[in-house]
Amino acid sequence: MISELSILMPCYNNECYELVAGLHAQAESIISSGRALKYEIVVADDGSTDAAVVARNRRIDTLPGCRYVLRSRNTGRAAIRNFLARTAGYGWLLFIDSDMSLRNASFISNYISLDGVDVVYGGYTVGGDDGTMKGNLRYEYESKYNRNSVAEKRRCSPYDGFHTSNFLIRRDIMLANPFDERFRRYGYEDVLFGKSLKQAGVSISHVDNTLSFEDFETNSGFVAKTEEGIATLCDFRDELRGYSPLITLGDRICRLRLQPAVRLFFKTFARSIKNNLTGNKPNLLLFNIYKLGMYCSMCGRKQR
Repeated sequence: MISELSILMPCYNNECYELVAGLHAQAESIISSGRALKYEIVVADDGSTDAAVVARNRRIDTLPGCRYVLRSRNTGRAAIRNFLARTAGYGWLLFIDSDMSLRNASFISNYISLDGVDVVYGGYTVGGDDGTMKGNLRYEYESKYNRNSVAEKRRCSPYDGFHTSNFLIRRDIMLANPFDERFRRYGYEDVLFGKSLKQAGVSISHVDNTLSFEDFETNSGFVAKTEEGIATLCDFRDELRGYSPLITLGDRICRLRLQPAVRLFFKTFARSIKNNLTGNKPNLLLFNIYKLGMYCSMCGRKQR
């Protein structure tokens, strides 16, 4: 049983007051029921540029036991999580992404009831519906690839199935195995973190204690974020080899000496594929082709 908990939330241009308020209400309800729980909720704003979002998030400071820490500059997705871990006041840390939604009435209770664990990933569900979200690339991508993310299947590859959107960890383990702060751009800091835990012999448990993902950016925004993530993957491909299907496929293409052909294909068709992905009827197969072509092209340029 867990009796003290720091709920930690990195934030960048995301309004998260309602999420914090929901978590606060659950924690207070647990205490009111007679269970022993010391807790804090800390939101670290990593240099947000949207003044309106910052103003609305400042309301977090009005909730007892909750803090909104506004940082003056953006330090990156890895560094902000390490900062939160260092400043946390309790021995257990619950990391939550600020763009998630709380639809699970026993979310905190489920976590603090766990025993004999080191790191726990709770997973996420995809909100929204096909009718209203039709044509949104992020929604269609998440809906397809999150189908197999139930805990039973994640346990088959516990380190590969780890993400940072919703995980519980002992503070001493986190401090001994911090996120790699070279990861400043979007993507893959969680993959390397999972690899680091495996190398350190730290077990990752998987449970179905989900948050809901409902914040779907525009198609052009998601494509831009994907491009940034592929650049990160290319930069760290040596460290991430064996932990990314895209690197595995790229290596196979390289061994077969097909990389020049893939790069030529991408150079020829990238614009028309991107037009599809940013349009009203994006195709997921083309999205995967686009990612592979961009990866091979980026890595090819870096090798020359």
